[in-house]
Amino acid sequence: MSAQTASRRHFLKLGSAAGVLSMLPRFAVANDLDNPHTAWFRKAKFGMFIHWGPYSLASVEASWPIMRPSGKWNISEAEYRSLWKRFNPTKYDPDHFIDLARSAGQQYMVFTTKHHDGFCMFDSDYTDYKITKTPYGKDIVGMLADACKRREMPLGFYYSPPDLTHPGFRDTSKLAKENWNGEPNRPEWSSYLNYMELQLTELLTRYGDCKIIWFDGLNHQQKYDGQRFLRLIHTLQPKTLVNDRIGVRGDFVTPEQFIPKAIPTKDVEVRGADPSIAFHQGVPQASEFQLWETCMTINKTWAYNANDRDFKSTQELIRALIEVASRGGNFLLNIGPQPDGLVQPEFQERLRGIGDWLEINGESIFDTIYGPIQNVAGIRTTSGRDHVYVHLFDPPNGSLVLPDFARKVASVRLLATSQLVRFSQTEQEVTIQIVDLPRTSSVNVLALRLI
Repeated sequence: MSAQTASRRHFLKLGSAAGVLSMLPRFAVANDLDNPHTAWFRKAKFGMFIHWGPYSLASVEASWPIMRPSGKWNISEAEYRSLWKRFNPTKYDPDHFIDLARSAGQQYMVFTTKHHDGFCMFDSDYTDYKITKTPYGKDIVGMLADACKRREMPLGFYYSPPDLTHPGFRDTSKLAKENWNGEPNRPEWSSYLNYMELQLTELLTRYGDCKIIWFDGLNHQQKYDGQRFLRLIHTLQPKTLVNDRIGVRGDFVTPEQFIPKAIPTKDVEVRGADPSIAFHQGVPQASEFQLWETCMTINKTWAYNANDRDFKSTQELIRALIEVASRGGNFLLNIGPQPDGLVQPEFQERLRGIGDWLEINGESIFDTIYGPIQNVAGIRTTSGRDHVYVHLFDPPNGSLVLPDFARKVASVRLLATSQLVRFSQTEQEVTIQIVDLPRTSSVNVLALRLI
């Protein structure tokens, strides 16, 4: 990709949140959707998740092989815990990650500073189980933070409340599989919460602007005293967003490895919910809408796994991004870098394929809200400034009927080519003639300009 193309993609601007909402008085009421605190996040729509650590050397999942040992991973806890001694990602270049995110059209990054195993990818003063004690010896988080600041890439930090290495979290004389949920009834528990506070303070004071703290508290999250850490984060960096995985709801909720079947609302618990649950049959009021982000892998593993060849196709991932945007959410797509610090070619190919589609159709994704038409087979809709966008998954032959469309349509065009498309409108519906529509991309998008 040329530098000019990357620059155009990075600086794409699609109007203000107020502009987006003003064109939908019959579909939504402007309220939480234009909250200035979360506006950047809602506009961004597409981010890069990065799971990386010494576990990449063994092609195993992060932390889980010692939490729930299985023949699938074929590694003992002792072997897993010694991986850091030979972790030396000499090809690591934070610009490699940023370049790839830019080529994909991703607008922010979230990096795993510490996973459940307790290994820190930053130079914490409060543990020796960290990246600067490995043969590599450099602060990977610090290098990424510096590059993101220089490249104007918003950066967030994943931080795991569980820590299988800290003796205050659990009795570490036992194998992790026996007590990986932590032991808050032990008197040492308070020392662990203090440790968390010290490390979060490091992350929020040493590495510049932090857009997100992405907790992953697993089970029984109330034991972490989430309000304590919300206060800490808001004191140190008031603009930092916090997710819903430390026993408090935070700024946004986080379905994992699935896309809700309908628009999430504030009265529904999304984390860990059954993917078949329809949270809202139709279009909720803005005051009901719950800001959300689904995280997903490209194959089946969060960490690098040379044996996991079950890759989602570029087409599947583009459709997933559209599905998420059509319900007002963000799509946080994960990569697991190789142990040398590079990103495997299969991931690069898919991310660049998504970026190629967004280069043509990004107007229908970035800075949009959920669409005015939900639960209609074969199409997905998003709402942008003065436009409704119709994504054609499985378009019918001949004509497409959009029901219950009360706003007046001035024109319809194919977003990829700007070709005008014939349509007619009554008080109840819009009928679009798509019989001769050329196939220009993996998912064609119609832009309906509203009066």
